[in-house]
Amino acid sequence: MNIIRAVHSLQRRKNQEEKNSLYTVWGEELKAQIEEAVRTSNYDELCPLDEYPRPQLKRSQYEILNGFWDYAIQKEKGIPEKFEGKILVPFSPECELSTVKRLLLPRENLWYRRFITIFEKPKEKRLLLHFGAVDQRATVYVNGYKAGKHTGGYLPFTFDITDMVEVGKNELMVRVTDDTDTCYHARGKQKLIHGGMFYTPQSGIWQTVWYEWVPEVYMEELRITPKYDKQAVAIKPVLKGIGEKATLDELPDMKIVISKRGKDILVYKGKAKGVVLSVKSAKGNMESWSPEHPILYELEVTIGDDTVESYFAMRKISIGKDRKGHPTILLNNRPYYQKGILDQGYWPEGLYTPPSDAAFLYDIVSMKELGYNMIRKHIKIEPLRWYYHCDRLGMLVWQDMVNGGDSYSLMRVCYLAGLAPHLGTKVKDNRYWYFSRKAKAGRKEWKNECIQTVKHLQNVPSIVMWVLFNEGWGQFDSAELYKIIKKIDKTRIVDHASGWFDQKTGDVKSEHNYFRRLKVKHDRRPFILSEFGGFVCHICGHSYSENTFGYRMFASRIEFTKAYHKLYEKKVEPLKKKGLCATVYTQLSDVEEEVNGLLTYDRKYKKLKKLEK
Repeated sequence: MNIIRAVHSLQRRKNQEEKNSLYTVWGEELKAQIEEAVRTSNYDELCPLDEYPRPQLKRSQYEILNGFWDYAIQKEKGIPEKFEGKILVPFSPECELSTVKRLLLPRENLWYRRFITIFEKPKEKRLLLHFGAVDQRATVYVNGYKAGKHTGGYLPFTFDITDMVEVGKNELMVRVTDDTDTCYHARGKQKLIHGGMFYTPQSGIWQTVWYEWVPEVYMEELRITPKYDKQAVAIKPVLKGIGEKATLDELPDMKIVISKRGKDILVYKGKAKGVVLSVKSAKGNMESWSPEHPILYELEVTIGDDTVESYFAMRKISIGKDRKGHPTILLNNRPYYQKGILDQGYWPEGLYTPPSDAAFLYDIVSMKELGYNMIRKHIKIEPLRWYYHCDRLGMLVWQDMVNGGDSYSLMRVCYLAGLAPHLGTKVKDNRYWYFSRKAKAGRKEWKNECIQTVKHLQNVPSIVMWVLFNEGWGQFDSAELYKIIKKIDKTRIVDHASGWFDQKTGDVKSEHNYFRRLKVKHDRRPFILSEFGGFVCHICGHSYSENTFGYRMFASRIEFTKAYHKLYEKKVEPLKKKGLCATVYTQLSDVEEEVNGLLTYDRKYKKLKKLEK
């Protein structure tokens, strides 16, 4: 019944969405390129988002596989007898830029096909096929052989396809299924029957696909940990193609070059094992990373015949006291007030996928210009290039885990708790039924994906906090999970329950407040206002819908701007003296019916006006 209602809901919106079809300037540019490719049937020339997708483990021999693939959607699992048309990867079939604009329903199968040409198979080399993210379950075939399968719509995966390819033309196929919100899998803000604060579901390949040649022994990972107080960095390569029990003599040689602003400051040679290296300059000091001074150290690591480029930053996040003795968050051992913005990471023409790398840049730079030094990435994991831009531009990041669980009772876990958050503190999150977490397999899957997320993003210097659960959506056993994450990553702080349902653990006391008087609630932990604001200003011609969702409506940009500044100046700033150490305003941009952004959904309009003095 849910699926039938979803189809009807999609049909009801179809005419309105076509009439209000929005594009960013980057989407318009790509749309023109798509139309030209379709007009001339010159499909092979278009390759969107062609930057190398993994800036902290970059190699030179690679091929980006974004572009037009064949596709088919069918109920049967078997290989399609024929394909329906072209889909532009890495855009999901539900979005405009894919050219498909069709919802993949649960129990349907989305098939992709493209051909790759291998000109030669180098001896003593392996061919790795990488997927940035595929929502939700993917099975990959190469020349009819099953390369592997993966579950989890937000995390990357890789298959070694060396033995499946041959010199010449090779067929690559991917089968995808997606339960969206009909199962316990992680889904973020996607909802089949969407509206309000839940958005159009998306599926399939939504991050870059690429392959690269590597030596027989290569770096699968490079773990980089700043030792801030020791002015040093720990570098540990994780090797593939060599036994885990290899002796020191059996390990290949390793060379590490650390440089800053293009000048080498350290060259290390030794065996390929973990090392701790000093980053002191000739004057005896390192350079600390901060939003005001986002200095990155360049890193090149060579192990045997494998060379990768990477980078790191020297920064430390911890808990301490401010001058008045209030618990607070420290950056580089000093109190640092974090002024943050909530970012859903949605795009009108691409849903989860931005139309270009420049679109990422615009969002981050725009928020810095408005005085924000932190972005809370809300219930979504971005492509690694987004984090790279935060690293190099200087933007702190709070990274949410992606929520899952069965169908939520929003009245129970959201609306009532939001109006009376003190009630949430009395509810224990081992009551699995209360939080739609009865499925043991779902809890196990979420725990594993949470750990994988931390490991996937562990090298990113701009990330300073992990946010485990948001407003009780699929929350469970958060005290235990907090301990697990702190054991894995000792370099960051953890918010175990953002909003309400505080289990009296975690590194911060985290509250959402849209309806009540703002105040600091003193605790042994630093107090953060992890969501507030949500002011609505609907801009005609730049909105997805005439329907609006938000927490306080304003008819004009002037009224909106005055209320925004009054909120900060009169209600937020005075709380900093009382111990408020971080805030997150809702939100960066409009998203579909949720019209509470500082930018419109198409990013063509900045809502805040300059006020005359």
